[in-house]
Amino acid sequence: MIDVVIFKSRCSPPKLGARQPFLKGLFLILLFLGCLSAGAADPQKPSHEVARPVLLTSELTSLALGPHLDLLEDKTGELTFAEVRDPANKDRFLPIGDESPNFGFTTSTWWARMSLINPYPDAVDVVLRQDYPLIDYLDFWSQDKNGNWTKIATGDRTNFDTRPVNHRVFLFPVRVPPNKIQTFYFRYKTQGAMNIGLFVHSPLDLMNLISEEYLALGIYYGGFIVLTIYNLIMFITVRERTFAHYLLYVVSYGLYMSVHNGLSFQYLWPDNTWMANHSLLILLALSLTGGLQFTRSILISRVASPRLDRISYYLQILCMVCMALSPLVSYHTMIIPLAVLTLVIAVHIFAMAVIALMKGSGASRYYMVAFSSLLIGVVIYMLKTFGILPHNAFTQNAFQIGSLIEMVLLSLAVASRLNEFKRKTYKDALTQLYNRRYFDDQINIEFDRARQHEQPLSMVVIDIDNFKHFNDTFGHAQGDSALKTVAGILNATVRKPNIPCRYGGEEFVLILPQTNHHDVSVLAERIRRRVEKGTKGTLNLTVSLGHATLSRDNFISANDLFVAADFALYTAKENGRNRVIDFDMCESKRTGEHLPPEAVEEVQATP
Repeated sequence: MIDVVIFKSRCSPPKLGARQPFLKGLFLILLFLGCLSAGAADPQKPSHEVARPVLLTSELTSLALGPHLDLLEDKTGELTFAEVRDPANKDRFLPIGDESPNFGFTTSTWWARMSLINPYPDAVDVVLRQDYPLIDYLDFWSQDKNGNWTKIATGDRTNFDTRPVNHRVFLFPVRVPPNKIQTFYFRYKTQGAMNIGLFVHSPLDLMNLISEEYLALGIYYGGFIVLTIYNLIMFITVRERTFAHYLLYVVSYGLYMSVHNGLSFQYLWPDNTWMANHSLLILLALSLTGGLQFTRSILISRVASPRLDRISYYLQILCMVCMALSPLVSYHTMIIPLAVLTLVIAVHIFAMAVIALMKGSGASRYYMVAFSSLLIGVVIYMLKTFGILPHNAFTQNAFQIGSLIEMVLLSLAVASRLNEFKRKTYKDALTQLYNRRYFDDQINIEFDRARQHEQPLSMVVIDIDNFKHFNDTFGHAQGDSALKTVAGILNATVRKPNIPCRYGGEEFVLILPQTNHHDVSVLAERIRRRVEKGTKGTLNLTVSLGHATLSRDNFISANDLFVAADFALYTAKENGRNRVIDFDMCESKRTGEHLPPEAVEEVQATP
């Protein structure tokens, strides 16, 4: 049986009609010759034990050559090309049919043989592509126009310029003579996974494939570069370690993937075969270390699951040991333990994410979805690496596809962690109220909004009376208790969208959007009474309050509004403390006179 690959030939395709019997006869003769060249002429061998040759016709698409390969396993690796072609060894070549030519980690050398049939009167140019770039030694034999065998010896343990085409995977341009069947041989030897992924393309089809491929790779690595720059800026800005850990993970993983798909060997170290091989091990171990550390950081695993966090720590040490050993031992010795370790770490990280999710971590929701994508990709790729799944475009790129989805979704997890970090930096550790930093940011936003919509905005500044004396008398522990008590009363009294903040020391401030002069007076007096009544007989606290209200553009800036409320506060303290003063009632004070007693009584009489 002959499979047809459709090619666009420089000659016209054979015409049917009167010449149809002739063409049928020609194809049958070519098929018979192809069977002879593949070793099928042996009458003792059934026809199903011979790989099907490929018939080239017009309008090329492309074809995977797996079903058209005869394979020979050389367990000693000592067979020569002459011995392989010796008729005594022809029966050792066996077709694999529809099975995948993927043999996982093996020490055997593998020979592949395939044939192309050109039925045209002109030669046909095609390109044979080996799509898995991590092959240590790949030798290719073809015949020239005189029938002499020529050899190309390449692989990622030879310099990059040994490749006939400057490309990240192995490309072999060949010319099939007119009206001929041509046989080609490949020899594979590698310390890593043995993946034989051969395809045949027309030059035009391959050009289109490479264009789409490099566009996808550009988008993929462009995303890594954007993530690297973004997280570097965030780390420099906020000094949060999570961003440094994520930066280590992204950079090491991005470089690992560039080695994995052959780009690093092509562009970074084309003359350094040691780096082309051992960099994969070093970067894999480093990316596993970075991934574990990032996971521990973003999920806060030391709190969510101390036991799993401790296991993560030991796994990181193991990764560092593997990284240190990688330059010293053979690739084959290290790649299998690292592959197993990758699976173990993937499952372990997934368990950490599940526990963090069960305990309500905000970032874990995004992390869980993101890492599930990577985990699926890792499992598929590793099953392919060990020869359980077939080698094809999906299984070969599953790792890369999963990592791309993961990196996109992890940006949501990092954003969630950043929001948690911002909330943490905006909170006062003692009182759990918003702090001075948040107040400074929010008051400007609320002031601009109030002026834009012509709405009132009020502010109250609160100070615990005689707090220094209280601290000196009862100690700082009681002072902290007093601050937390007042903060609790503020939280219980003030409702959203009003915002209570600790301004500093014993001073608090309230931002009250859409609150007019009357309402802020009522609220301030309610707070004063609750503090006095709620702490009577225990802490015996009182507070002084000053407030001001933006209306009809009476204040130019948010700072002016704060200064007015603060001025009212100190007026209250100078007039006896434990009272509420409105800035509008401080005119006499601003002109150098004390606030009249009737004004103080009027304020305290406010219900």
